[in-house]
Amino acid sequence: MTDPIADIIGDYRAFAAQQRDRLLARDIDVAPYPLSHLAFRVPEWDQYVHVRTLLERHASANAENVWNGRPISLLALTEPLEVFDGKVVRDIELIPPVHQRVYKMGLEHLGVVVGDGFDAFAREHRSALTGQQFQSETVDPVYVLFEDFTHVKFYRYSLRTGIEHQGGRLDGFQHVDDWVPQRVVTATGPNPLPR
Repeated sequence: MTDPIADIIGDYRAFAAQQRDRLLARDIDVAPYPLSHLAFRVPEWDQYVHVRTLLERHASANAENVWNGRPISLLALTEPLEVFDGKVVRDIELIPPVHQRVYKMGLEHLGVVVGDGFDAFAREHRSALTGQQFQSETVDPVYVLFEDFTHVKFYRYSLRTGIEHQGGRLDGFQHVDDWVPQRVVTATGPNPLPR
């Protein structure tokens, strides 16, 4: 039996299980928590548009907005993905070319929803955590960065709920229509984005 999502993004089950096992080695057990999403990162803008089109065939909605200077999609899958221990993933975050540092292309992070115990979780696991992102007033995950540049991000709410708290909706297919690939400016100078 074929898996159309795995055909697009790769073996997401193995990726999720690998991230779970890596966390267990750091004394973080994600078994009690629901999953928010899987993130898939692409190196080129044209590939982002292509993968977005393929994923939308298996989604009921896409909330695409601009974050950190480029569009990012959150796709609500028509059929949730089952990963480890009966856990399901309902959304895929699709991320276009890198904006500021080295990231793993392909399956890049697993999102875990900690819920109301988020602050206590962050304190308890501080020594295993790598950092925290401040994406918005309602989305501020802590994360673990692994040696292969993949992550697990821990959220107070699912990424979908965080978007809804900001007034966004995961209803229909919304695209950023007026965005064009920009140039990246780094310490070594302006560099064109790869095409």
